[in-house]
Amino acid sequence: MLHLITAFLAAIRAFFRNRVDTSLEVLALRQQVAVLKRKRPRPSLNRLDRFFWTALRNIWPRWSDVLVIVKPDTVVGWHRAGFRLYWRWRSRPRGGRPKVSEEIRTLIHRMAAENSDWGAPKIYGELLKLGWLAFLANHREVIAALDFFTVPTLTFQLLYCFFVIEHGRRRVLHFNITRHPTAEWVVQQLREAFPEAGPYRYAILDHDSKFDADVIAFLRATGLRPKRTSVQAPWQNGTAERWVGSCRREILDHVIALNEQHLRRLIRDYVNYHHDDRIHDSLDKDTPNRRPVESKPSPAATVISSARLGGLHHRYSWREAA
Repeated sequence: MLHLITAFLAAIRAFFRNRVDTSLEVLALRQQVAVLKRKRPRPSLNRLDRFFWTALRNIWPRWSDVLVIVKPDTVVGWHRAGFRLYWRWRSRPRGGRPKVSEEIRTLIHRMAAENSDWGAPKIYGELLKLGWLAFLANHREVIAALDFFTVPTLTFQLLYCFFVIEHGRRRVLHFNITRHPTAEWVVQQLREAFPEAGPYRYAILDHDSKFDADVIAFLRATGLRPKRTSVQAPWQNGTAERWVGSCRREILDHVIALNEQHLRRLIRDYVNYHHDDRIHDSLDKDTPNRRPVESKPSPAATVISSARLGGLHHRYSWREAA
């Protein structure tokens, strides 16, 4: 009897739905039935099945409602794996100069020969012992860092996210996204990040080819002293690197960007969360915008949670009892 009632309600729902939505649901269910009919002890999903679901996820918002044979997180994982294969193919060796210069490689071999008990960490630390930690500690209130990171879309298009972050309160001063980053584009972003004279005196950046002479000249013209990190030394731009890692772990690893506009909205939401809600250990458990401490308003007050970033994170506060 229960099955009959369920089927009757499903039929009524299908009657009031538009034709495209119903057709996509039927297509999704038939694909799963085809998988289940395969004569094996346990139905297995091939590459065509994975492609079907990753594509359907892009064109139909209700794709997860009819997903039975796998979890929605599995479909997201398929997209990540597909991008890794795609990028491995794009990054295959094609000749060109080595990643590490001949001078550095010679020095590494020399250190290893002269210090037989040294491992990679000691050699790495010796190469990068340039006094950066003391500089960062003494000047962090007047330091701004800039960098790029990449994000793949559903169709494996690579988007470049540029951002500027201050060291003092970890505030993101500016961000933007493009598919074709150039030095001219970077200069325009810096104009928006530093529209007038501010408290910052140093700008930390790496040796990216997009940070060319024009970028350096603009920084100096605005009163900033450019400080380039050493080659292959991301720890020297640690504040920027940590922000990228947090952004990936806390939102980008859970959502597939559809296009440039979608990614821009995701990053904007994350920046707002980062400024107003997210607690930072480096700021003594505070937020960049100094989130106030809430005292319990009354003995009967209860703690409520407010969803952030679509429910991936929450903020907690007191509410007076009704």
